[in-house]
Amino acid sequence: MLQVQTSPTQIWEVDFRANGNSMLNGEPFIWDIVALGQQRYHILYRGSSFVTEVLEADYATKTLRLQLNGQVVDIQAKDRFDLLLDKLGMGSAASHKINELKAPMPGLIVDVRVAPGQTVQKGDPLLVLEAMKMENILKSPSDGTVTAIKVQMRDNVTKGQVLIQFS
Repeated sequence: MLQVQTSPTQIWEVDFRANGNSMLNGEPFIWDIVALGQQRYHILYRGSSFVTEVLEADYATKTLRLQLNGQVVDIQAKDRFDLLLDKLGMGSAASHKINELKAPMPGLIVDVRVAPGQTVQKGDPLLVLEAMKMENILKSPSDGTVTAIKVQMRDNVTKGQVLIQFS
């Protein structure tokens, strides 16, 4: 089951069934979709025709930006785990800004790829940590600016040790 939201007041419950039948807000959802090209689709639903293009897709945050018959629509989806976290009051835990990168395991720093003051984006390589004869590229957990590098080349680090701080 997914909860799909396009605005603060517009929320749908979508249930994909194993037999191929889908439900929308508890009612059968019967539609036809045809790919028109890369990220473009034609949809028929209840006698209406829609041309849709996927403008942006962030699968980590489960967000989409679509152009639907010329109108831009932002969509936020939540699966049952996201809904459970919300129910437990932990829904925003994943969106908190991360201010530190810590060593995921003990090892040896063999490369530092950033400098203090450098702006980084989520996923940018920051350091290379050698552990158990394997090189692990440690990437930025979020967008930000490197404020301090707490290690140097050839430093031995322990699990949980702060390696880089961000602002």
